Amino acid sequence: MKKFIIFLLAALCLSLVVMISFAGGLVDLPSFIRTANPLLFVSLWALGFALTAFIFGMITKDYSWVDRIWSILPVGFAWYYAYRGGFTLILCLVAVLITLWGARLTFNFARKGGYAGHEDYRWSILRGQIKNPLLWQLFSLFFISFFQVGLFILFTWPVANMAMNPVAGPSALFWFFIALGVAFICFETTADQQQWNFHAAKNAAKNSTVVQPASQPKYSADIKNGFLAQGLFAVSRHPNYFGELGFWWMIWLSALSLTQNIISTGIFGPIILTVMFIGSTVFTESITSGKYPAYQEYKRRVSPIIPWFRHRP
Repeated sequence: MKKFIIFLLAALCLSLVVMISFAGGLVDLPSFIRTANPLLFVSLWALGFALTAFIFGMITKDYSWVDRIWSILPVGFAWYYAYRGGFTLILCLVAVLITLWGARLTFNFARKGGYAGHEDYRWSILRGQIKNPLLWQLFSLFFISFFQVGLFILFTWPVANMAMNPVAGPSALFWFFIALGVAFICFETTADQQQWNFHAAKNAAKNSTVVQPASQPKYSADIKNGFLAQGLFAVSRHPNYFGELGFWWMIWLSALSLTQNIISTGIFGPIILTVMFIGSTVFTESITSGKYPAYQEYKRRVSPIIPWFRHRP
């Protein structure tokens, strides 16, 4: 946690340096914050964090720094857009919703040890596949740091559009999409808890010195197979991804309901996020399939992301 606090302070300092450079000096920074194009300001903010993540990755050999700000930086962007838009009802509602999304994700990430220095296992596997040190650092710079932090700008773009194109008031469709956004947060929260409960039972069974088959009857079959296949995981192999994607598509649709402009509201954000999650699904499942023989049958029966009925054996 101490390292993460140092990272945040370093990233904020570097972001300020970048902003001051564009503003023309420290004295002009307050005016720049108030009057600059909101997307430009957020891009400079993101640039400082991306560069810091890359530098800390090189120094610590831990490449999960962007993972640790995934649920934090977009919340900051949303509230900056709300400020620039005059804290209207629409902007405050969306910013609060994104804050709830961030709080859920931060809590789940923290209880799994994400802020205690635990690197995402997928980065270590990729390091093993990208054996050339220079190529790995380029991958770290352009994908792990720049692309992922840039993605924060893209999927919060609809909020910037709401700030720069104020409307008289929320439409019925806006309220509908906001309500669906809340539903997707609840869906993700449920998936998180089901997965947490399973791993707690799995660890308890692993650490038990006495064999007690009936001690975890609910999860006995899943523990034997090595992965969760009940609850929401019985209709989607990655219900968390479905909730995450659904949430950001609702943010875009809420912006679209106000201006009816597909491009300016930032449709490319949720599209690129969807493509990235599909790629993550393929990569993660290639690892899981190698660890657990029963996973291939699970893949055949259950939808990858969008919840759907079980396929018949």
